[in-house]
Amino acid sequence: MTRLNSAGGSGSAFKGLAWLAGALATCAALAVGAVLAIFAAATVVLIALMSSALLALAGLAMRARRTGRRQASGDSDIIEARNVGGHSWVAYGWNERR
Repeated sequence: MTRLNSAGGSGSAFKGLAWLAGALATCAALAVGAVLAIFAAATVVLIALMSSALLALAGLAMRARRTGRRQASGDSDIIEARNVGGHSWVAYGWNERR
């Protein structure tokens, strides 16, 4: 028995099987790592797209705010109306020419 163990002949079949199992486990780990890397990259791209869309909407809102402010200050067709009770309103300034 000691002679077979020292020569290494008793475990050679299991060494090949262990090597194959290790190679398969390494390939599986690399595949899982690649999938996770792609998922992380896609997440970063999605966050970048969402943030650029948010910045574009904020820019449009600021532009609309400036445009609305400019029109309101230069508009002379605005009349004043006051509620005198219930559904009754009285408008002032509609017959004045400027």
